[in-house]
Amino acid sequence: MPSVDRMREFLSVMQAGSISEAARVLGLPRATLSRRMASMEADLGIRLILRRTTRLALTHAGEELFRRAQRIVADADAAWEAVRRLDDTPRGLLRVSVTGPHFLKLFTQFLCDFPQVRLEVQSTTRHVDLLADGVDVAMRIGPVEDKDLIVRRVHTDRSIVVASPDYLANSGTPQKASDLAKHRCIVGFAGGWTPQSEWPLLKGGSVNVGGRLSANEITLIREAALDGLGCALIGSAVVAREIQEGRLVPLLLDQVGSELPVSLVFADREYIDPKVREFVDRAVKVIAQEMPQPFEDLAI
Repeated sequence: MPSVDRMREFLSVMQAGSISEAARVLGLPRATLSRRMASMEADLGIRLILRRTTRLALTHAGEELFRRAQRIVADADAAWEAVRRLDDTPRGLLRVSVTGPHFLKLFTQFLCDFPQVRLEVQSTTRHVDLLADGVDVAMRIGPVEDKDLIVRRVHTDRSIVVASPDYLANSGTPQKASDLAKHRCIVGFAGGWTPQSEWPLLKGGSVNVGGRLSANEITLIREAALDGLGCALIGSAVVAREIQEGRLVPLLLDQVGSELPVSLVFADREYIDPKVREFVDRAVKVIAQEMPQPFEDLAI
């Protein structure tokens, strides 16, 4: 019967897409990992992996083993961590996904305070799949719909439409939400995956939008709006200073936008790993203190 280690290696091969890449991640010689996969197939007496020219594929039996192995490995890891957790000391690898280059001191101070922790920080606006991507804690901007996640809300803003005075002087000022269809709009990415084609209305529904620039980087969207490239839908806190300085003009405050919660999310498990619990508790305090304040004169 394959050991948990063999199942873990099998999962790594399929997740990496090749034996070479999986061997690199696992720190094994390629020949060793290849031999172990062949040995596992020989012990089971059935082919698990189809070796295509450019990628690996699973047979029907391989798909079944892959599905069950995920649960077995996860249970084995949980059992190990449950025992390690008895002393309540943060340790081991912590993977965190955040949006934007913020809160840098939070990460460095965490490492200083907990020398047994290794930290991997990914900066992305994509809503990562915590289980599939192996992420422990993620920052989410916007509603969290996954019921299997624990959500700690740390901040609330509102998205608003803004444009530069130069853009409005050249292109006119939209008076109602439907006017945005006639304007160049700088759009973000829905869920971090695909460019937006509509913006939310305060009273429900949406308005169609489009333009020359799509970006999943908030700073780029703000700078593009400042450069007169179009109307942008963005968190009011991100542009509060520019509005106060007159470099951006808020538009359609009573018509377009939505609540913009900022949350930390992590998997709902029987035991919360000490490093996850400690990191979330600290992050909630730091983010609440350091997040820029929303634009104050919102007409809702």
